[in-house]
Amino acid sequence: MSKKRKRNSILAYGAIYLCSALSVVLLAGIILYVFVKGLGTVNWSFLTSVTSVLRGTVGIAGNIVNTLIIIFLTMLIATPIGVGSAIYLNEYAKPGRLVTLIEYATETLSGIPSIIFGLFGSIFFGEVLGLGFSLLTGSLTLILMVLPLITRNTQEALKTVPMTYRSGAIGLGSGKWHMIRTILIPSAMPGIITGVILAIGRIVGESAALLFTAGSAKLLPKTMGQLLAKPLQSGGTLTIQMYLSATSEGDFKTAFGIAVVLLIIVLLINLGTKALTKHFDVSRKD
Repeated sequence: MSKKRKRNSILAYGAIYLCSALSVVLLAGIILYVFVKGLGTVNWSFLTSVTSVLRGTVGIAGNIVNTLIIIFLTMLIATPIGVGSAIYLNEYAKPGRLVTLIEYATETLSGIPSIIFGLFGSIFFGEVLGLGFSLLTGSLTLILMVLPLITRNTQEALKTVPMTYRSGAIGLGSGKWHMIRTILIPSAMPGIITGVILAIGRIVGESAALLFTAGSAKLLPKTMGQLLAKPLQSGGTLTIQMYLSATSEGDFKTAFGIAVVLLIIVLLINLGTKALTKHFDVSRKD
């Protein structure tokens, strides 16, 4: 290798490592700053109670419940639709204008700003369908936002499965759906799970769309009947409450406490993604 090429290689490697180190430093800096500002706020009372002037308590239990309900409702509908759409596009649909149009629409949906989804959800689901400000309205809006993510990740996961798996199963007399159910989906499961968990991460961190659709109520349901009725009622998630605490209420202490909880949730989601992906990869090798 000439001296010039060697020098260019060293510079390229240096730039790559510098960018990598900068990313790690930025992430560590953000986490450290948020934890220093908000960790003192997080305690058992903060996580299990609701904010009440009469009782003198500050808590986010209602917001945690609202977040979990929205995640459950959204993924309950979005996961089968997204995975099913990917299976159809990848295994059944013949290449042509229709498939190209569907894929183009999916990619376009993934690039639309979330606040536009919120405006559409507020008008269509809230006004036209009469759902008003509710967790169900927020969930239906978020379904439109995470469907492209689940669909595209599932498609890419299905494409990584070798064609020999398909031809081998068909050659042994397996039907197409049986082959998809028993061979294709288990083999593509790491990629499918990654898409699903990334979608959950987006739901947890979403605020703009939910401001227009879900509202900001933070009451904690006390009975099973109240919990079952909660999807049709207004409810603010953790991100909504953090936004309101920092802007409308000027309570930055609570806002940073919520930020700590959100960061922990995101970190757990990422660790869960890696653990599940590794587990299914090992099962596939076996």
